[in-house]
Amino acid sequence: MTATPEPEPTLKDLADKLDKLSADNEKFNDRFTNYQQATQWVVQLAFTLIASATVTVIITSVLRK
Repeated sequence: MTATPEPEPTLKDLADKLDKLSADNEKFNDRFTNYQQATQWVVQLAFTLIASATVTVIITSVLRK
């Protein structure tokens, strides 16, 4: 049995693969931006909760005196 050699890729094949990689890269960038914004929102929420708890403790201790 003789195996037929794989055909050489053409410029069109390479351009198609490059377009697909470019599209995949754009999807990754969009997903990364979404994760980054979500992480920033969670951090802001955590700091807000910590600040409000601190203010509550301070106000409660001042009003008890």
